[in-house]
Amino acid sequence: MMIQRRSRTLAVACVLATALAAAGCAKSETSDNAGGDSGQAAQEAKTPDSSSGSGCKLETYGAPELDLKDAVVGFSQSEKEANPFRIAETRSIRDEAKKVGVKKLLTTNAQSQLSKQISDIQDMLSQGAQFLIVAPLNSDGLEPALKAAAAKKVPVLTIDRKVNSTACKDYVAFLGSDFVEQGKRAADAMIKTTGGKGKVAILLGASGNNVTTDRTKGFVDQIEAKAPGLEIVAQQTGEFARDKGQQVMEQLIQSKPDITAVYAENDEMGLGAVTALKAAGKKPGKDVKIVSVDGTRNAVQALVNGEYNAVIESNPRFGPLAFATAQKFYAGEAIPENVIIADRAYDESNAEKSLGGAY
Repeated sequence: MMIQRRSRTLAVACVLATALAAAGCAKSETSDNAGGDSGQAAQEAKTPDSSSGSGCKLETYGAPELDLKDAVVGFSQSEKEANPFRIAETRSIRDEAKKVGVKKLLTTNAQSQLSKQISDIQDMLSQGAQFLIVAPLNSDGLEPALKAAAAKKVPVLTIDRKVNSTACKDYVAFLGSDFVEQGKRAADAMIKTTGGKGKVAILLGASGNNVTTDRTKGFVDQIEAKAPGLEIVAQQTGEFARDKGQQVMEQLIQSKPDITAVYAENDEMGLGAVTALKAAGKKPGKDVKIVSVDGTRNAVQALVNGEYNAVIESNPRFGPLAFATAQKFYAGEAIPENVIIADRAYDESNAEKSLGGAY
């Protein structure tokens, strides 16, 4: 289990009416409108607590002053854009860079290969990147890339997943969700939809990153504390992929036929489970309850269709908040180590009216 430092949250609000927030609500690059409805899509940072602290300032980090309108910014995406989260995330960065007026945006995709993400970042530095936004593939292993950026005094802002490095030295800050809290909220939704009784299988995300670790911990701890009648009977990785989630669910239907609920650590695996359950003659959402994390349009639609029971959002539209944070940093403001965003939840009571805000 990964040991994490005590976080400090950011006094930031992403205001829908501002020009900075508008682009992050753009529609997806795909034909299924994965970008969602602009009126409900923007990220908001949570209200900070008393531990927010002084944060990281430009002078402390040791980077030169920079006007983003005269800058080369690099964005390193971790995984191939084969799922709605990554599509919406990359689109949001591109749209906001254009909106802010960034001189040049470099984008790369590591295709789920750590070695490629390291070389991608190094290549962008060679191309003159002056500020980097990185969606890490894993929490460990990016040290060579971070050191290369530090050597050139190029600030790094991490989004979506944390790295096990030193804030305000190896990177400026982390922007993302409270993944432990997501797991707890998923557990609460599972308890509600099952009545606190049954046998649950967990479809784990990819190993090696804090998202999987934290979503698992939050869920398991909350179930143990609040619903002793819910037994976790299986935990198997579906690698955050729909086809893998389907394969694992097919195996579990054979090995654990009495499963009554599934917690999927992202929507793609949950949707794969839906396919497997249907093929086995079971009714997802009824015979087997399903709760997952992300907030994709397809999962929320499954809720509307009665084939799903709850979805905890993990908002991928980082563009507005990332560039707003960069502007604050270069304006001399202190940026806390962890900028935690607020995520919504979907269930049968709000799924249909909230579908436009899904991605």
